[in-house]
Amino acid sequence: MRTLFTGERILCDQVFATSDLIKESCFTEISKEAAILLFGFPELVAKTKKYSQEKMFRVLDMYSAISEDWKEIETIFSFESTSTVRLQSLDSLVRLSESIRSLLMDFESTIQKDSSKTMIPGGGLHPLTISSMNYLTLLADYSNILTDIISDWPPPAKSTLPASFLFSPDSEDSTAPAISVRFAWLILVLLCKLDGKAKHYKDVSLSYLFLANNLQHVISRVRTSNLHYILGEEWITKHEAKVKQFTSNYEPLAWGEVFASLPENPTAPITAGKAKDCFRKFNASFENAYWKQRSCIVPDSKLREEIKVSIGAKLVTLYRDFYNTHISTVGDERSARLFVRFSPEDIGNYFSDLFYGTVSSGSSSTSSSVSSHHRRQMLRSPLRV
Repeated sequence: MRTLFTGERILCDQVFATSDLIKESCFTEISKEAAILLFGFPELVAKTKKYSQEKMFRVLDMYSAISEDWKEIETIFSFESTSTVRLQSLDSLVRLSESIRSLLMDFESTIQKDSSKTMIPGGGLHPLTISSMNYLTLLADYSNILTDIISDWPPPAKSTLPASFLFSPDSEDSTAPAISVRFAWLILVLLCKLDGKAKHYKDVSLSYLFLANNLQHVISRVRTSNLHYILGEEWITKHEAKVKQFTSNYEPLAWGEVFASLPENPTAPITAGKAKDCFRKFNASFENAYWKQRSCIVPDSKLREEIKVSIGAKLVTLYRDFYNTHISTVGDERSARLFVRFSPEDIGNYFSDLFYGTVSSGSSSTSSSVSSHHRRQMLRSPLRV
């Protein structure tokens, strides 16, 4: 447009500078049909019903091209006889904006209709989370265009979400920009769907880990993209608090039996029989929890360390107090080896292996043999007095 149509307009203005009538008729005869064909093409694309993620960005690019060149379009086709070109350009913008809204609704519908019941091993990231956030972060790069298109679009009806949904909006913010409301809503729909998928886990602790992992991924993508500017720091802070809530719910469910195997007051005097019984229970519960949690995965390194430190610090501290107080109660070193399998340092070392998803129920024979090797190492864990 800036080369051919601008060149034709300049040429006609120069050659026929003495006659406005000839200048206009010549330029109209040369350019009108081609311009209408060019600016009518986006309208044809917008009418296509086929949905695909790629189509959204093609449509956005076409909308951007016309809107950004609008002043040039008005200047080049300023004649009354070329008004149909300007009208066609405007009509294409309208059709493209309608198509973009429709594609956004299709995207929302795709999330809501996702019916896969496959449980992600170890409570890891669901493909729906990854694909949805990839799509939204790319959309956020078109925030200036989307702001114009969404500005007069009524906000979504919150009644379409389950009343009991954990992620219900905390407040009604009528002052928030329309684009912020729309993006927050699309993420809300995604989180609602993930909440439903978490219920497929028979192990409740794993369902909380799944929610924490996926919400952490959402937050990470928001923080490192233009979504950060669209949603704001307050949105991130609120959802980070929800991640902490999920991990707080996970801890007692996954490790509660281990903590329960030790007395509430680990330094209180107890009999040798009671001390032996506590060590036996701790050995069994810790081994069971450890091997179960080794199959869990936390992809985000920061979250992984936070969970390990949170659980490990509490458990090591509690066990160290009990260990140091009662190791001599169970008898001499030979007798102690029969009942005490782990030292406090061992507990800390074992925690360093967690949340990498190294063991799973569907592991191969090689993984199984490795697991057996580690289990034998655990059974032979040396006593450190």
